[in-house]
Amino acid sequence: MGLDDKIKNTAEKAGGKAKEAVGDATDNERLEAEGQADQTKANLKQAGENVKDAFK
Repeated sequence: MGLDDKIKNTAEKAGGKAKEAVGDATDNERLEAEGQADQTKANLKQAGENVKDAFK
């Protein structure tokens, strides 16, 4: 299940980058902030996965 979670986290991060880019291009600060938040959330999840892997 670890690889599946890593793929989901990467997809979430990519979606966040896309949201941020669209928000920046359209001067939509809320959408840009949502994209940044999505990226941060994905990074935190990925860090958790890395910790789990380290203890296996």
